[in-house]
Amino acid sequence: MGTAAKELQAQQSKSKRQWIYVKKLSGKLYNYRQGVGYSLLLFLFVAPFVRVDGNPFLMFNIIERKFSIFGNIFYPQDLHIFVFGSLIILVSIVLFTVVYGRVWCGWVCPQTIFMELVFRRIEYWIEGDWQRQKKVNEGASTDLRAWKKMLKQTIFLAISFFISNIFLAYIIGTDALFQIMNDPVDQHVGGFVSIIIFTLLFYVVFAYVREIVCTTICPYGRLQGVLLDDRSLTVAYDEKRGEPRGRLRTEEDLDEQKGDCIDCKLCVHVCPTGIDIRNGIQLECVNCTACIDACDTVMEKINKPKRLIGFYSMAEVEDKANFKKNNTRSLFYTVILALLMGIFGYMIFSRAIIGTSLLRATGSTYQTRPDGTISNLYTLELMNKSGKEITFELVPENPELQLQLVNKIERLQKDGMAKMSFFLIGRREHISKYKTNVNVNVISEGKVVEKMKTTFIAPPGT
Repeated sequence: MGTAAKELQAQQSKSKRQWIYVKKLSGKLYNYRQGVGYSLLLFLFVAPFVRVDGNPFLMFNIIERKFSIFGNIFYPQDLHIFVFGSLIILVSIVLFTVVYGRVWCGWVCPQTIFMELVFRRIEYWIEGDWQRQKKVNEGASTDLRAWKKMLKQTIFLAISFFISNIFLAYIIGTDALFQIMNDPVDQHVGGFVSIIIFTLLFYVVFAYVREIVCTTICPYGRLQGVLLDDRSLTVAYDEKRGEPRGRLRTEEDLDEQKGDCIDCKLCVHVCPTGIDIRNGIQLECVNCTACIDACDTVMEKINKPKRLIGFYSMAEVEDKANFKKNNTRSLFYTVILALLMGIFGYMIFSRAIIGTSLLRATGSTYQTRPDGTISNLYTLELMNKSGKEITFELVPENPELQLQLVNKIERLQKDGMAKMSFFLIGRREHISKYKTNVNVNVISEGKVVEKMKTTFIAPPGT
């Protein structure tokens, strides 16, 4: 084989994806991560089925433009709340990453949780630990290997189907999902196709794409390089303590100056993205802390201090002797984030249960009645956002004004809308200006649920 052919083969080998086999992990941080991950999985699977006053606890029905957050129903008219919520998410990403690095990716991200705590564990159960998996995949084809592969892929596909149904429940609601399941397929072709598409998408991601989502596809990983600074906490290797690395010292080489790293490569074997944390901070690192647990286990065995790999800032790693921790920035960012979340919570729970749009009747000013009173005609649109049927009445805040309904509506169905017209009537002697600001209250169950502002036009009183 010529030199050019060998170079081409080497380039093709480098460009070809290297399948990552991850060593089964154990450790204190891993146990914590399991607790967080399985709690979030439980929440994810249960939340769409929980009801608050008859409404889904969480639902994001983009198709019907109807959303439910903590049992509160939101419509396009509540766009300002969603804008503020989006702002909070954006600020959270920035502030959290600046202070704590990419901890979200390793501990809370659904991609990592499903991959490491569900699909990877099934792989261990069926095919064994990483070395056995690698040996089987690179060895000759056998019936046992074929049966294991088929079993694994079948379970992966079944779990992906389950996840797709849960995902769809968040979009269309559990009632619509159950209807798709129970009715003939031809009555819900769109819903059936959606479930199939989502199933195949999740299956491909968790069975084949895997860590590429974190290292290449996800834009958040690319933002990390912009958001981090020398005081951001990240999973890092203490190079000054660990280098020069080498095998565990014996009596023959006690005179050699070596660091604490014995180059066992366990930190590489347990990494879900296949990087070597000892090469410095890398965009591919998701801060899952697997390398910390692996390294701490080795340090315990050789009677060395833990946290050769740990949560450090670059400033701390580079100048550990003179580094002084300062939590002022972390505290400041956390306070800002808590304040934004508090405001968002207030906006959600203080939102009016009835949406209104009050306008003066088109082309009208005021009318003088035979009894000398002045009337103004208004049109009103009402939307029930309470998630249940309600009764209501309209009452002017100014006791000197009377309200006369053109079409009487006293009840709004669940998620219902209504259009109505009414007159505001006032005596001429009680009006001193051409335009007077007035309020009309919507009262339900004895409480003012919405206060509408408008103007009352009349000739000035004499």
